[in-house]
Amino acid sequence: MQRYDAVLVPGGSLRPDGALPPFVLNRLEAAQAWAGEAPIILLSAYTIHRAPPLDPAGYPLLESVAAAQALLARGVPAAQIWVETASLDTIGNAYFARVIHTDPAGLRRLLVVNSEFHMPRTRMIFDWIFGLTPTDPAYTLDYYTVPDQGLTEAGLEARRAKEAARMEDLRCTTPRIISLAALHRWLFTEHRAYAAGTDPRSDAPPAAALES
Repeated sequence: MQRYDAVLVPGGSLRPDGALPPFVLNRLEAAQAWAGEAPIILLSAYTIHRAPPLDPAGYPLLESVAAAQALLARGVPAAQIWVETASLDTIGNAYFARVIHTDPAGLRRLLVVNSEFHMPRTRMIFDWIFGLTPTDPAYTLDYYTVPDQGLTEAGLEARRAKEAARMEDLRCTTPRIISLAALHRWLFTEHRAYAAGTDPRSDAPPAAALES
């Protein structure tokens, strides 16, 4: 089995009751199998398209924290689990994974684990963001796809349609952003999820695409 410096798991949303959906649990199982002793980096705070579920004390439940709890229950040592709790979408997953974890820690050979419906856009985004300058030494990314378990046919079709539309938007955006500095500027001045004064709910996908 190929050895990696880290295994990255993008977010997949929580159910309204705070549970991880089956397709996210599949990602975690695969990440554990591939990681060996490498860190497993869990990505995402919550989705911007609906309010996060709350814990009994009224605090938001964060995706990556819930995923960390699931890995702990599977016997993964706490020191091997790294969470990222700043991102609100897949672009943020890649950006914050890089600037919070992989750049500072010098991790360069990475495996990204994701579901089949989400993998084409994930690959487009992670290849783009981890290829932005400066990259010395360069990153090497591999991808591992897990099945789309636990989604209805309507939910899966809605997610696929959302993914295709987002990829078309990306094809217009990525050619003009070729450095990490340019991405930072774009995220915090133009991206609906991160720029001040914007309303991310204006770009919400169909309700079926949030089904899990």
